[in-house]
Amino acid sequence: MGLNFCIFIVPESSSSSLFHFPVAYNREEEMACSATLPCLPCSFPRPCTRQNLSLFHQRYDSFKHQRDLIRRRLVVPVFCLSNGTNQDTEPEAESTSSASSSPSILSNLTDNLCAALGGIGFIETAYLSYVKLTDSAAFCPIGGGSCDNVLNSDYAAVFGVPLPLIGMVAYGLVGAISLQLAAKKLPFGIDESDGRLVMLGATTSMATASAYFLYILNTKFSGVSCSYCLVSALLSFSLFFAVLKDFGLQESMRRLGSQIFIASVVFITLSTSYNGSLPSSQSAAELDLPYFETELTNSSNALSISLARHLHSIGAKMYGAFWCSHCVEQKEMFGREAAKLLDYVECFPNGYHKGTKIEKACSEVGIEGFPTWVINGQVLSGEKDLSELAEISGFKADGIS
Repeated sequence: MGLNFCIFIVPESSSSSLFHFPVAYNREEEMACSATLPCLPCSFPRPCTRQNLSLFHQRYDSFKHQRDLIRRRLVVPVFCLSNGTNQDTEPEAESTSSASSSPSILSNLTDNLCAALGGIGFIETAYLSYVKLTDSAAFCPIGGGSCDNVLNSDYAAVFGVPLPLIGMVAYGLVGAISLQLAAKKLPFGIDESDGRLVMLGATTSMATASAYFLYILNTKFSGVSCSYCLVSALLSFSLFFAVLKDFGLQESMRRLGSQIFIASVVFITLSTSYNGSLPSSQSAAELDLPYFETELTNSSNALSISLARHLHSIGAKMYGAFWCSHCVEQKEMFGREAAKLLDYVECFPNGYHKGTKIEKACSEVGIEGFPTWVINGQVLSGEKDLSELAEISGFKADGIS
């Protein structure tokens, strides 16, 4: 039986000696090895005579000469397998490729989602900005006139800038950055990691502001529903959690300190804006204004007179200021005759001058804006339709037109 020798070639720089192993292959393995590596098969019969030994030495000298030639070559080391394939490396390469493509797909989904949410928020706040700047009435599918009460309240501006306008800028920024991240084309030389940090900071500030305004809505506007406020809060929180999920738990915990700092700055800014100045309805009274009465022009009907008498009978009170245009409009809804039947409390009966304090009866209620209604223990800010007042007070208008 003959012996086959397979020569494994290694780079000259990595080893100074040539490794060769006598291995007994079958025919198929010999063909696979010869197809992968330069092999020098040496077959010789079983040595039994001096002539055969001499032939062996001649072949060995020839083999040694060829070996020295091969050692001078720089050959990349490979592994010879019986099936001619590298089973250890190919699956690993496939898994690495699939693993690297998965985060990219998830990031693109998050970017597209944030772009869509930012676009919806931009459209909503653009409409509210138009309503605010043109002093128009907002379409409110839920809550009737409650949306206008909130939009026209003292909390609808931050340092004099309309809140919907600030929201429009914020949603527009988030939507634009999301589109740029999805297209992998960020402006001004900003790389993708910096763009995602900007997204995290923007959505953190928006979520903090939304949480603050939800608190204001529940505490200062008890019983008032504002569909636009709730939709904006939903969009802000959705954007925040989508970006946070894209970062991952470990990276989010590493950025927790900066997020807390951003949230604190937003909270302090909003609190300073609302606590450091008088309500917008009172800002007009910073001048030296003597007390005056505004004459009502509308006439009352049977329904408004009956509602006014009912409100007076249950102890409902309306708090206002003589210079407040919304208070005058509220009285005009009732008309001249019915307005006289209301239990109205003037918060500045002696006029408004520098240093003038609000009446004690008004301060005890916790007036945040004018007009303010107190009905059955509920404190309601802003103008109310007669139908709302009737529903809140339990007035039944059977047979009255």
